[in-house]
Amino acid sequence: EVQLVESGGGLVQPGGSLRLSCAASGFTFSNYYIHWVRQAPGKGLEWVSCINSNNGNTAYAQFVKGRFTVSRDNAKNTYLQMNSLRTEDTALYYCAREIDTGLFDYWGQGTQATVSS
Repeated sequence: EVQLVESGGGLVQPGGSLRLSCAASGFTFSNYYIHWVRQAPGKGLEWVSCINSNNGNTAYAQFVKGRFTVSRDNAKNTYLQMNSLRTEDTALYYCAREIDTGLFDYWGQGTQATVSS
């Protein structure tokens, strides 16, 4: 059974950091891109970043470049290190598996990141 499980969210002050994790199981991790997508309160889904689990190539949305870093390890975990957080980064963060360009077939349950003073 394919599963993606996020963790690491929480409450942090502006300028602070959080590290989100996405634990994958039930599939050959290195065959897929893993994406991070977020949803702010009352808004739609917003793509954040992705990583090629095989070669480690990454991509970022412009609004997180220089602040967020995506990585993965050999134990099927993907990470999103979020630094210099802003109130507008408050959102439910999901990791998702890409089955084809722009198509995601499995999602995690999400982890909430709240940036507030």
